Amino acid sequence: MEEGCMAVTEKASGQILVEVRGLTNRFGSHLVHDQLNLDVRKGEILGVVGGSGTGKSVLLRSIVGLHEPTSGEVRVFGQNLPALSPRERSGIEQRFGVLFQGGALFTSLNLQENVAVPLIEHAGLERALAEHLAQMKLALAGLPPGAALKYPAELSGGMIKRAALARALALDPEILFLDEPTAGLDPIGAAAFDHLLKTLRDALGLTVVMVTHDLDTLYSTCDRVAVLSQQKVLVADTLAAVETTDDPWVQDYFHGPRGRAAAQAATARIQEQ
Repeated sequence: MEEGCMAVTEKASGQILVEVRGLTNRFGSHLVHDQLNLDVRKGEILGVVGGSGTGKSVLLRSIVGLHEPTSGEVRVFGQNLPALSPRERSGIEQRFGVLFQGGALFTSLNLQENVAVPLIEHAGLERALAEHLAQMKLALAGLPPGAALKYPAELSGGMIKRAALARALALDPEILFLDEPTAGLDPIGAAAFDHLLKTLRDALGLTVVMVTHDLDTLYSTCDRVAVLSQQKVLVADTLAAVETTDDPWVQDYFHGPRGRAAAQAATARIQEQ
């Protein structure tokens, strides 16, 4: 059973799409995760937080199959990815999209070509059709039509994030995995990205797993928050429940000046609605 109680949210259906059981990650003598357990429910936005070195990105990479854990099991859509054949695994992987920290766009390709790559390689579409669909994905991510032919070096940080999101959405995934999606953005750009993420979740029925340190993002978008500490998931619950967790890092993080400001801003937004 997952560490900590888990309140059912209005958005989440209760169906488990990702199950992490007994996950252990060790790099030499350094133990990052020790028998970590976590569930991700269909339709929720789950934020993953923790202090430096707690293995947030390693956890994300373990779930999507980019890192092979020392031990334990990760099931996505009920399937254990390492146990599948390459063809079966590819089919599962096409059901989720990943936005890497920094965007990880191909610098030699324009945005239209960047988003078209998975459509050509995995969906087998002709280039012309793939690029037409790529334009639609870029628009879905909030980019203007003129951005399609621009190269990553010509873009602002916010536009790069949106382009990377468009590429993550290329194959119509059911789950999005995001690694620090608002890092490096100014507050206005970060707030716009948060709003876009919630809109896409509600419109497309997405499930989102997001590693972030952005308190405003946590308060404005997340249904639940999982806190990594002591090599495990210390608690995974609603923000209201996580805030009351008797842990020094949690108390400092959520009840420090920035945490209080983010909570107050979230309350103000709710009252304005």
